[in-house]
Amino acid sequence: MKNNKQLAIDAVALVTPAIEQLFNQTNRKELHIVIMNPAVKPWESSFEDAVLYEASLGKPHEWTIPFDQLARKKAQQAWRDGSANINHQNLHPSSLRDGDVLFYGSFVYGNIVVACSGVQQWFDMLVSGWIAVAIEQLTIHEYQTQKIENPTQTYRD
Repeated sequence: MKNNKQLAIDAVALVTPAIEQLFNQTNRKELHIVIMNPAVKPWESSFEDAVLYEASLGKPHEWTIPFDQLARKKAQQAWRDGSANINHQNLHPSSLRDGDVLFYGSFVYGNIVVACSGVQQWFDMLVSGWIAVAIEQLTIHEYQTQKIENPTQTYRD
């Protein structure tokens, strides 16, 4: 069975054509993606050690805004509270801490946390959602395939 990192890589590859199509409607064609390890909880690890995978689209060497840092901050907020950071800005601003980014763009789906930065925050959130759902569905496929191919296996390897 593929590990979480490979599934995250596969999910980003799967949705990249949709992201590139979306770039026709966005304010720029730059994006940084941060995916947290869904098997690691905030009380078990540092944020840095819990980052599963990061990817950049566009030309990061030409960025005038640190989209990678902004995406990491969005991911950190969402991972910390298990809630998309739109909720911090709109519903629970009392939960914001010094240093928290004031733009949303993350998505939480079960234990999967994805955050993006580079385009309008609503599109950052859209892309984060695409990736999060793709990770979960690819994982379900791997899980079900493993069960069919190894019906007597009792524990996950």
